Amino acid sequence: MKLDVMIFAAHPDDAELGMGGTIANLTSEGKKVGVIDLSAGELGSRGNAGTRNKEAAEATKILNLTYRENLGFADGNLRPNLEYRKIIVSLIRKYKPGIIFAPYNNDRHPDHIGVSMLIKEAMFFSGVTKYETEDDEGLQKAYRPKKLFYFMQTYEFPPTFIIDISNTFKQKMDAVFAFNTQFHNPNAENEGPETFISSPEFIKFLEARAKYFGFKIGKEYGEAFYCEELIEYDLNYLLEGGK
Repeated sequence: MKLDVMIFAAHPDDAELGMGGTIANLTSEGKKVGVIDLSAGELGSRGNAGTRNKEAAEATKILNLTYRENLGFADGNLRPNLEYRKIIVSLIRKYKPGIIFAPYNNDRHPDHIGVSMLIKEAMFFSGVTKYETEDDEGLQKAYRPKKLFYFMQTYEFPPTFIIDISNTFKQKMDAVFAFNTQFHNPNAENEGPETFISSPEFIKFLEARAKYFGFKIGKEYGEAFYCEELIEYDLNYLLEGGK
């Protein structure tokens, strides 16, 4: 199976928080989108690996993902190493996504930084012919996606581009609220100590940020992304009525 887009996240719910609206945009257009969670989030103060897995399954349905996998790497120890890199390279070569997304390379959570570095390394080596990986069908061929884009988590960055998610913001938040153990949801029974992301203020922050970046492009809601490389822009889009 070939994917159009592959998203790598440190923990279940990271992809929903950072780019759930964009994912919903893509799947509504018929794109095949996969999310790979590197850990089960077992160190989280609320919930456990089992509940996070069930919540991820519900969010997967809401966002209409083609594929989702949890690699079971150690939560709290997500950083570049040869074993993890080879596994990620093998997945990139297996699913051959056109573009991949990863967490931005500076964030409050060290795991987000580690995954960002790991995915950057894996994308490079996925295109190196002499970097060998195997799957059930034998030796894999080198393959490198066209672009690596970074999604925003706690810390902000000057965006390279912003995606309009006005039509999918509710779907994004439904996917976020699927993680009942992690976030404040007045319609659900949440148990456990209050954390950075479980307060009502955090949900308000998510909406305010989406409104802020939406305003930047003249839309109601937006999600911001960063690319380390320059991106070609088609002026015909503007000439044909885009904004």
